[in-house]
Amino acid sequence: MSEHSHSQLNALREALDNVDQHLVELAAQRQRIVSEIGEIKAQAGRQLRDFRRERDVLNAVRSKAQELALDPDLAEDLIARLIEASLTQQEQDQVRRAHRGEGLHALVIGGAGRLGVWLANFLDAQGYQVTIADPAVSTTESTRHLSDWRQAGLNFDVIVLATPPGITATLLYELSERQTSALVFDVGSIKTPLIEALHAACHQGLKVCSVHPMFGPDTALLSGRHILLMDVGSSLAVEEAKAIFSDTMAETVTIPIDRHDRLMALVLGLSHTINIAFLVALVETGIGASELSELSSTTFARQLAIASDVAYESPAVYYEIQKLNEHGHLAHDALTRAVGMIQEAIAADDAAAFANLMTRGRVYVESLSGKADS
Repeated sequence: MSEHSHSQLNALREALDNVDQHLVELAAQRQRIVSEIGEIKAQAGRQLRDFRRERDVLNAVRSKAQELALDPDLAEDLIARLIEASLTQQEQDQVRRAHRGEGLHALVIGGAGRLGVWLANFLDAQGYQVTIADPAVSTTESTRHLSDWRQAGLNFDVIVLATPPGITATLLYELSERQTSALVFDVGSIKTPLIEALHAACHQGLKVCSVHPMFGPDTALLSGRHILLMDVGSSLAVEEAKAIFSDTMAETVTIPIDRHDRLMALVLGLSHTINIAFLVALVETGIGASELSELSSTTFARQLAIASDVAYESPAVYYEIQKLNEHGHLAHDALTRAVGMIQEAIAADDAAAFANLMTRGRVYVESLSGKADS
C-alpha cells in the first residue's frame, strides 16, 4: 500500500470513528427524550407501549432508508433495537417512580440463584428493603445477606420462595407453623410437588399463592412476557402478587394450579426436549460443529442459536422440569409419534402424507395468530 493510500485509509477510518461516536451520542440523546416521554405518559396515565406508533416509526425509517440507498432491513433492525432499549428504560423508570415497595420489607429465600437475584433486584427497584437468604451467600457481604432465612425473623411484607420444589414445599409447611402475615409466593416452574403444601399453608391462614414468571433471569424488558398467577385459596394473595408486577408491561394470566403442569409439559418440557435432542443428535452424528457452521442454512442457524441458549442453562433445573412434571409423558409421547409419522411418510414414499403433516402444522400456527379467520 502506497503512503498516499495509507493516509487516505487512516482518514476514512477516523471519519468512521467520528460517525460511530456521533451515533452513540444520538442514541443517548434519544434515551433522554424517551425518559421525558415516559414521565409524561405516566402523569397522564397512558400505556407505555403504543404498537401503532412503533409501526409508523419503523415504516418511516424504512422509507427514509430507501431514499438514502440504505438497506431498509438494516435501518429497521437498528431502530427496532433502539425502541426495545427505550421501552426497557421507560418500564424500569415507571417501576421506580411507583415506589410500590416504599417502606416495605421483602425476603427472597434462594436469592443467590439467577432468578432469585432477578427478583431481588426487581423488588429493590420498587423501593422494597430486600433481604436475601441463601446458603450460597456469604453472611459477611451485608446484613441483608443471610445463609439461613430463619436468622431474618418474619417481619416481612413479602416472602418469595425462589427455591427447588422439594425445598419450597418444606418451607411452606414451616412458614405455616410460624404464622407469618407476609404475602408468600413461590416462583417454581413445576407446581405438582407444591400443590398439597400450598393448599395446606392457605388452610393454616397463610396469605399464599403461586407465581410463575414465564421468562429467564436475563430478561430486561417485560413487554410481551407473561406472568402466571395461581389461586390456592387466597384471592387477596393473588391480587397482591399481581400488584407487584402491575407497573411493568408484563401480562399477568391467572390459571388453575392443577392445570399448570399439563400446560408446562408443552410450553417448557416439549421445547426443552426438542432443543436438547437437537444438540444430542448433532453430537451423535460425529460431524464437527465447525464443519456444519461453515455451511449452515438460515433455519439451522436459528435452531442452533435457540438450542445453544438451552445448553447453557442449569441441567439440574431442566432435569426437574422434565422429571417432576407428572404430565411430561404428554410431550414426550407426542414428539415420538410426530417423528414416527415423518419417518413413515418418507419410508412409504408418500409425499402427500408428508405435505399433510406440514399443512396441519401451518394451520395450527395460523390459529395462534388469528390468520385462520382472515
